[in-house]
Amino acid sequence: MLEVGIKAPDFELPDQNGKIHRLSDYTGKKVILYFYPRDNTPGCTKQACGFSERYPQFTEKGAVILGVSKDSVASHKRFEEKYELAFTLLADPERKVIEAYDVWKEKKNYGKVSMGVVRTTYLIDEQGVIIKANDKVKAADDPENMLKELD
Repeated sequence: MLEVGIKAPDFELPDQNGKIHRLSDYTGKKVILYFYPRDNTPGCTKQACGFSERYPQFTEKGAVILGVSKDSVASHKRFEEKYELAFTLLADPERKVIEAYDVWKEKKNYGKVSMGVVRTTYLIDEQGVIIKANDKVKAADDPENMLKELD
């Protein structure tokens, strides 16, 4: 996981509509950059829907939400439409940003070891500096916890 206090790595990724986003596009706003394992899985859906339900409160506080997984643009589009998500999902099938943010790790599931995305949320300030980093994310609680961080 990246350290609090360092400049967040800039990136360039397509969203669910194929539009390119860069972290530097959001200078002047707080960014909640969250990494999740897969579209349409129970935990990831809870987390995404929680961010979506609270989206007006995040925008009131001047924050942008960007969700990142290694799913494709098409998968993100289906996920967005199925749950009417109000924020941007970024596709990183080559794992460039996932690895730059140090969230591609060895995971154990029922004793089986594999590599995957560790659910991690970063809060990045208006100048692009990481001010909060959490890799012990509980999917259902993350949106509410991040909203409190903005106060």
